[in-house]
Amino acid sequence: MSKSKGNVIDPLELIEEFGADALRFTMAAMAAQGRDIKLSKQRVEGYRNFATKLWNAARFAEMNGVARDENFDPLAARVTANRWIAGEASRCRNTVTKAIEEHKYNEAAASLYQFAWNVYCDWYVELIKPILTGSDEVAKAETRACAAWAFEQILHLLHPFMPFITEELWQKTSVRDHLLIAAQWPSYKGLGDAKADAEMNWVIRLISEVRSVRSEMNVNAGAKIPCVLVGAGAKARARAKTWEAEIMRLARLSALDFADAVPAASAQIALDEATLALPLEGMIDFAAERGRLAKELEKVAKDMSVIDGRLNNAAFVAKAPPEVLEESRELRAQLEAKKAKLIEAVKRLG
Repeated sequence: MSKSKGNVIDPLELIEEFGADALRFTMAAMAAQGRDIKLSKQRVEGYRNFATKLWNAARFAEMNGVARDENFDPLAARVTANRWIAGEASRCRNTVTKAIEEHKYNEAAASLYQFAWNVYCDWYVELIKPILTGSDEVAKAETRACAAWAFEQILHLLHPFMPFITEELWQKTSVRDHLLIAAQWPSYKGLGDAKADAEMNWVIRLISEVRSVRSEMNVNAGAKIPCVLVGAGAKARARAKTWEAEIMRLARLSALDFADAVPAASAQIALDEATLALPLEGMIDFAAERGRLAKELEKVAKDMSVIDGRLNNAAFVAKAPPEVLEESRELRAQLEAKKAKLIEAVKRLG
């Protein structure tokens, strides 16, 4: 942006197309110490989508009666999901505060993105939908107040990075007597419940692992599959029963059962002391799937070999521009992660 006009991306054009907030957040997210920023429209567009996600979360709240309750105390929450999100908000606040104080803005941005998009929008909102539409009025009232409180914390913490949309949502989601820019930085004491954290993280891991297997094994996205918990202890059985409806809905399961032995033709996933078994006979061709995975592993190995050849070549490293070296190393890391997933998928086929 500091070079001659016409030689680089014009920030005013990016702001016109994606908004100032998206550009600000992109710059913060990429501002790792000692790193040259490689700006692209695709990156800015991705964070524009993040802003849209926040707006949609506010609309969801409005449609489900979620509103600010001045008397709400997160320390007094009784619903497990609410105790969990309160603890997550506290941990995010601590991480963001420390990162800002140490001028590690990329770490602050990453923590905010993870909490707002993944934790709040993707998990908390999905897990509380049955409560918001259920018949337990006490749990419903607490969850509405907690969802509003947690969203308010997101606005507080995001404001230095995305001031325009957070100020707009601050005014639209409740009647306020001051602007967000004049609000005090959040400070919490005593938030965090180890029991709630363990339970919710177990549920999220279970659903995530099932989704990963479905994707890795090319299971039809619309198909519902059975899931068997093998060797589950009393705590795991209790959690599965408590969250059965949510697990089946979010993992697209036809059944969630318990057994002492792994059923035949099952993909297997370790989950603490238990094994998640997904009987996939008739849904996928195991032999064909092994062949497909083997071909993918072979291709990944070849691609890694090519990159290793470049990075191990002293002449190439000495002459290549820094951005080319960084791009090669990033691609190498992506291929390494893909290789690990493919190997895990092969193991699950047995």
